[in-house]
Amino acid sequence: MCTAAMSVTLLLAAACGPNRHDDAASARPTPVEMADAPARLPVPAGKGSKVPDDFNGDGHRDLVLNDLVKAQAHADDAGIGIVYGSDRGLTPGARQLLSPRRQAAPTKGQLPAVFDAEETCDLDGDGFTDLVVSTDPPYDGQGRPPVPLQLLFGSPKGLAGKAVKLAIPASARVGNDWPDRPVCGDFDGDGAQDLVVHASGGQLSFLRGPFSRKGTPRTAGAPVPAPGNVPTGPSADVNDDGYDDLVIRTNEGAGPSALVLGGPTGPTRTGVTLPSGIDVALGAFGKGKATLDAAIGTLDETSLRYDLPATAARGTLDVPGSMLDTADFDGDGIGELVSSGSRLRVFRGRTAGVGESGMVTVEPPGRGTARVIAVGDFDGDGRAELVVRAYVGETKDTVAVYPGVEKGLVAARPSVTFSSSVFLAP
Repeated sequence: MCTAAMSVTLLLAAACGPNRHDDAASARPTPVEMADAPARLPVPAGKGSKVPDDFNGDGHRDLVLNDLVKAQAHADDAGIGIVYGSDRGLTPGARQLLSPRRQAAPTKGQLPAVFDAEETCDLDGDGFTDLVVSTDPPYDGQGRPPVPLQLLFGSPKGLAGKAVKLAIPASARVGNDWPDRPVCGDFDGDGAQDLVVHASGGQLSFLRGPFSRKGTPRTAGAPVPAPGNVPTGPSADVNDDGYDDLVIRTNEGAGPSALVLGGPTGPTRTGVTLPSGIDVALGAFGKGKATLDAAIGTLDETSLRYDLPATAARGTLDVPGSMLDTADFDGDGIGELVSSGSRLRVFRGRTAGVGESGMVTVEPPGRGTARVIAVGDFDGDGRAELVVRAYVGETKDTVAVYPGVEKGLVAARPSVTFSSSVFLAP
């Protein structure tokens, strides 16, 4: 669910963009409406891959959808929707509904009502991406709460089978907070994916991978001190030393954050402190650099810090950036910055860093409140796609996939559109 940027939930309003390059967009396939798409296609069987978010291991990235639309307002949440990819990109017909009734593990005989996708990575190292899900196990408020996180393992058939509960040893926990906010990454550089989970009192639970099919980490030591309470993904190796790093926020809302660097013992070294903001994106915004950069979004502006972890250069974009993401849309090896405030903007990455020259504004699909739900290369052409979802209440939505293009960054028209209501069909 993730890319080399912070996770996003973007609130956007409809806007028109300059320099839309309709000639490039017109060469793209006509948008696929679900009414015209196959009712359902089988999940393609794969043999394993290293592609992110590839649950069926066929070498193509897949899409995760939380908060599916409902048959009627205030109905129960249907679960998690998965749209599988192909060499032509996302294929809405190849889809899967993950529901608590079918996939969740019960606690004391009770199935959870909450079933939300939180993080994706290959936890058992078999070449199939796994899904970390948040649930709501029963808890009477006394003592240490149960672990609410469950794991669904990928396979040639996709996310098949029942979830298992994530096992966090008592020695790796502290206090009575819920162990949540999971972040994947290879924080100790051994080639296996690890998990970092919020503990309590400015500490983290560091769970070393690989994980067993019973949800048990290879090892888990004492809680790790951290400069804040909220681990934030996705992780990234910002200084190119072979260890993934992550951002730790002081709280859930706007506030300062810090970069925590991985190493042989895991994410134990606090790096640079970043300014207060609502969201942080880590990306390669300039050319020819081994280290990554950071963008910090607020309601008024977006701050830039280059060449982490030392932040040798600084700058600002005079536009709000309450939530941020980054991906390479034009395939030149430099990351673009996706920013939201009252509009959805894509800022071009350049040799000297992100700038407002060549910025593109994307018009959300349809009416209603729009959110960016993913950025990533779903069709394997070396250019990322932008996936946007527009809501009208709880019962109507439109998901649109905007291809990246060499000129203009993002196509004016989506190549695929569909509604998450397809997951409600029997």
